[in-house]
Amino acid sequence: MHSLSFPSSSSALLPSLSGFGSWQPKKLTRFQSHYLSPKLLSFSTQQSDVSRHRAFSVSSSSPPEGTVSVVDFHEKDWSFLESMETEQTQKVEKIIKAGEVTESSRVLVSFSSEAFVDRLVESSPSQLLLIVHDSLFTLACVKEKYDKVKCWQGELIYVPEKWSPLDVVFLYFLPALPFDLDQVFETLSQRCSSGARVVISHPQGREGLKQQRKEFSDVVVSDLPDDSTLKSVAKKHSFELTHFVDEQGLYLAVLTFSKQ
Repeated sequence: MHSLSFPSSSSALLPSLSGFGSWQPKKLTRFQSHYLSPKLLSFSTQQSDVSRHRAFSVSSSSPPEGTVSVVDFHEKDWSFLESMETEQTQKVEKIIKAGEVTESSRVLVSFSSEAFVDRLVESSPSQLLLIVHDSLFTLACVKEKYDKVKCWQGELIYVPEKWSPLDVVFLYFLPALPFDLDQVFETLSQRCSSGARVVISHPQGREGLKQQRKEFSDVVVSDLPDDSTLKSVAKKHSFELTHFVDEQGLYLAVLTFSKQ
């Protein structure tokens, strides 16, 4: 079974679960207690001192047989990631193509839409596909459709090393990462193989991001880097900027890693 991993705070204790029932995540509403199928999900009991990781609690009430009730769980609104791909098919294809994914590639996707994952799975088979996201809801929907896809809930810089080395990394929505570029590239330099490609993108460009930051300020916490900033930070960690597009309606940066 490929499970979602949920780093917990030291105040949360959750059992590891396996093998019951089924769940249809699309029927859930955003701000309600969720009944999660252990067939799809398992919870890590490993403690963490990272305050950003959510604490989960198990309900003392009796849920339907074969399910666990997770209460007090409130997600941020990530719906704009889906809506921003409307009429953006060609741009999404361009972003995926920039990764040069092959069947032997080990691929990580950070903060993407469900539709982007759909297209990536359909067009670019790979040895490993790991989806990293803050949204439990999004990951559950992905896992329901693609059992072989690995899913991890949490922040990019805390992704376990067990999935390394990575050959392709899609930072599909970099402005949602609550870390500076130096932290991001430092982490990637420890996870990537020599020659790995990192693709930073936004299918609506800076103008689209500007509007999203107004409407979703709890999610969009930074801007897209300009080429000089990107070159400078990336170089410190052995990445080279090989392709850069920053125009109205599209942001696309491709960097390659030279492992020292």
